[in-house]
Amino acid sequence: MLAKSFGSDNHSGVHPRILKAIENANCGDAMAYGYDVFTDRAVKRFEELFGNDIKVYFVFNGTGANVTALRSVTKSYHSVIAADTAHINVDECGALENLGGLKITHIKTSDGKLSPELIDPIFKLRNDEHMVMPKVISISQPSELGTLYSVEEIKALADYAHSKNLYLHVDGARIANATAALNCDVKDFTTSAGIDILSFGGTKNGLLAGEAVVFFNTALAEDFKFVRKQNLQLASKMRFISAQFDEYLKDNLWLENGKKANKMARLLAERCSDIPNVKIVSMPECNEVFAVLPHDSIDRLIEKCFFYVWDSETDVVRWVTAFDTTEKDVEGFIDILKSELG
Repeated sequence: MLAKSFGSDNHSGVHPRILKAIENANCGDAMAYGYDVFTDRAVKRFEELFGNDIKVYFVFNGTGANVTALRSVTKSYHSVIAADTAHINVDECGALENLGGLKITHIKTSDGKLSPELIDPIFKLRNDEHMVMPKVISISQPSELGTLYSVEEIKALADYAHSKNLYLHVDGARIANATAALNCDVKDFTTSAGIDILSFGGTKNGLLAGEAVVFFNTALAEDFKFVRKQNLQLASKMRFISAQFDEYLKDNLWLENGKKANKMARLLAERCSDIPNVKIVSMPECNEVFAVLPHDSIDRLIEKCFFYVWDSETDVVRWVTAFDTTEKDVEGFIDILKSELG
């Protein structure tokens, strides 16, 4: 089997600078639960990135970030509006429903992205105490289908949400890839666009473990510490998460990692162009490549280089590149594809 997996960017290792930061944090005693200098420094990094008028909290993982963020601004009779392909709807084992007691109102989309036009019919339904009350729109940037929201699209969703007395949450597990692909300041589609809460990812892009919940509407953060503790996401030795983010945001390491992963995805898609039996669904916008393969070849290929089948009915597979994917890795996979598919 090829040493490099194209199954997911969370299959990748840890960036050497992040490992060194963890080692450097292992320097004797430090106050627990985030009352330490490493967490202070990490929070300042986020303030440098987004501005001072934010609240930042660290958690263990992406599901924890999404669940705690959404639970902190909802009650049990509320619902969260999301695309049918959203991570919170498909890949989090009902965590939001179980821990938050919330209903996810999922909307079918063609490209994984929501819009005011797709959401608006929800508000044309009967609206009384017999039905859940929509409270949050949650989107993934990029979407689970690898598509990107433009700055304008996010602004439109934020304006729409606020006009309906809703909040806008962004699942940014791959926010570095989105920022690199949009070639803009991350503030353009977060702070300036008017989003309320962001799950800021790191594990898919070089961290060992850890994500951050960033509140731009800081009034919503009032009870977050209690929600985080109750949902098992308060790290005792938080310095080892915080130290990672301190290094991750330093000198734009997070963004450079995202750029590298995106570049390798484009290379992979381009190199497939001369393989007759590989059909690229669309050129990747970030670091995910979706392709259609001959049905009888998929299992053989997975044995030689692991990846996931995205849709078994249409034989669509997904290949994901990471910050540590190299051109050699891509060429090795292309050689496998050519040897199996001709």
